[in-house]
Amino acid sequence: MTEQADVIVVGAGLAGLVATYEMVKAGRKVLVVDQESSANLGGQAFWSLGGLFLVDSPEQRRLGIKDSYELAIQDWMGTAAFDRAREDQWPRLWAQAYVEFAAGEKRQYLHDLGLRLMPNVGWAERGRGSALGQGNSVPRFHITWGTGPGVVEVFLTRVMAASKRGLVTFKHRHQVNEIVVTDGAATGVRGTVLEPSTEARGVKSSRTPVGEFEFAAQAVVVTSGGIGGNPELVKKNWPARLGKAPENMLAGVPAHVDGRMLEITENAGGNIVNRDRMWHYTEGIQNWDPIWPNHGIRIIPGPSSMWFDGNGKRLPSPNFPGFDTMGTLDHIMNSGHHHTWFVLDQKIIEKEFALSGSEQNPDITGRDFKLLAERLKKGAPGPVEAFKQHGADFVVRDNLRDLVDGMNALTPEAPLKYEDLEREIVARDREVKNSYTKDFQIMAIRNARNLLADKITRVVSPHELLDPKNGPLIAVRLHLLTRKTLGGLETNLDSQVIRPDGTPFEGLYAAGEVAGFGGGGVHGYSALEGTFLGGCIFSGRAAGRALARHL
Repeated sequence: MTEQADVIVVGAGLAGLVATYEMVKAGRKVLVVDQESSANLGGQAFWSLGGLFLVDSPEQRRLGIKDSYELAIQDWMGTAAFDRAREDQWPRLWAQAYVEFAAGEKRQYLHDLGLRLMPNVGWAERGRGSALGQGNSVPRFHITWGTGPGVVEVFLTRVMAASKRGLVTFKHRHQVNEIVVTDGAATGVRGTVLEPSTEARGVKSSRTPVGEFEFAAQAVVVTSGGIGGNPELVKKNWPARLGKAPENMLAGVPAHVDGRMLEITENAGGNIVNRDRMWHYTEGIQNWDPIWPNHGIRIIPGPSSMWFDGNGKRLPSPNFPGFDTMGTLDHIMNSGHHHTWFVLDQKIIEKEFALSGSEQNPDITGRDFKLLAERLKKGAPGPVEAFKQHGADFVVRDNLRDLVDGMNALTPEAPLKYEDLEREIVARDREVKNSYTKDFQIMAIRNARNLLADKITRVVSPHELLDPKNGPLIAVRLHLLTRKTLGGLETNLDSQVIRPDGTPFEGLYAAGEVAGFGGGGVHGYSALEGTFLGGCIFSGRAAGRALARHL
């Protein structure tokens, strides 16, 4: 077996592209091996909204947001809730290093590559109401101009240019089955060549074998992504603290996000930590125009929709839309049903509903100012309106009784009582008639509107849902949606894989979601959002720079 390159990168997603970019800058030769076709370059990052976690950015300062490293690390540690002495050793160090990166050179690093940001800053994961607890104290979610494809582009363009110079070779439709280990060091990969695929990006491709391969190199970097497209692996790793795994979840990622390389790397001698830590959204809806199997889309909600469980009970404080994903998931898992409901009105959907994903935001993804201006007009954004009209989970009616009838038609196995919803909504409507209230959700809405950008573009003024002038009424059935793997291959700050005995695995590195975005779990039990793409970038950069130095 002859050496094909200095380094083999397994996986052509964002982390793999970043690692490759950093290595070719130093003149190293890289072989990128991926089980999908070239149509899927960029992996899951391509489908993302492109949100980036930044601290004390110019965009924040222009909006009057006072942020700092100290506040951000307080939020991160309170959200991660690290509590495992052995498994959280490296994740703690990664967390500190990543927040320093986000508060320091991250923005300039990406800006120098040509990446630009939207002027507004979103406030994701608003927290559970404690300064030292979960959540972002301030808005930190920066959407890139170009969304996920824009993030991928700045690295892919440079990697493709290096390919033309002979520094990068792509081996698509090559599925790795084994990491080759020689005298204790990773020295290559072997696996199956899959038949060619002409499927569009994200569409499930065949796994028909047509041959075998083996490649050698001085080092291997695993950047193969997480487990969100593999429902059986999600169930296998489901955290016991959340009870029995749901039988059915929507898939927030394509089928090729299958987690195969976790077991393969473990079999080679790498260590996996925090297997039971994972990130799933609670606001999933069925895609009326699906691309991959069981395709779900996440609603990115403003704070005003009322949230009911499958029994018709209002979710307790502080389980409001956009406040604490994992805390809300915990509550839902103990409610008796795995579906929930948003109840809102036309006024709310027009201003507060956004959909996650590059394909659901064609104006920002396509960098189309004219289309972006359409958001300022009356009516819901085009993709949201399309779901309202065609989505299987949307019910639109002129009065509450008809709305509840429509909700029960969608879930006859879990009928709701009209009187239960009426009592909660009427009580809530009474609370908005004064500028003060005991209803914590209304307090949160008013707090959000203290940020001028949110007041203008994102959060409606508190109003009565049952007032016909704000109608029609809308109910949205929400599903659990798989998304990210928070645990993974344990790595040191150079992204070098760690063995079970705590020693570095010579020649073997891992970055991105397969490494829990660094260390095997940089987010701990929960995340602050805008941290997933950034984690791919930071850990991929660490791997690439370490190999550029050491080879």
